[in-house]
Amino acid sequence: MRLPEPVVLASGELSRDFIDGKAALARGEDLKLACEALLESMADIDFDAIGGLTMGADQFAHVVAVLANREWFVVRKEPKGRGTNKLVEGARVGKGTRVLLVDDVVTTGGSIQKAYDAIGVLGATVVAAVTLVDRGDVAARFFEEKAIPYFPLVTYADLGIEPVGGGLVRA
Repeated sequence: MRLPEPVVLASGELSRDFIDGKAALARGEDLKLACEALLESMADIDFDAIGGLTMGADQFAHVVAVLANREWFVVRKEPKGRGTNKLVEGARVGKGTRVLLVDDVVTTGGSIQKAYDAIGVLGATVVAAVTLVDRGDVAARFFEEKAIPYFPLVTYADLGIEPVGGGLVRA
């Protein structure tokens, strides 16, 4: 959605182009279609569990886990502080687990990078990362440096919008 005035995105960047991935896929049928497209985009990638940072990854992790008969996990923004006090919930992710990271809308890649770090601490291997929309090139560079395949379904170029860092920066 193109807004008359720039808004501050979760990344801290300013943009007139706002993408609400959660609202766009609130209908089950639409979410299922997006998850099938995610799976198709990385058909050659073998993984045991799918997930990422809550809230951007949750819906994709759950539906793809069902469609692909895999496990799902969620990376909390911080440990809960009670119970198991884990940062990663759901599947037991650790050494030997092949993980597919997922996120809805990536701007600077901060959320998916935080998930990458949390998974690394547990000893799991990130075999690929996939996003619904990538608003810039930062995440692609991050995963390229790590030699991890990265699959954004849609990019800023596909949408005809300015990439992150294209001139509107928060003061």
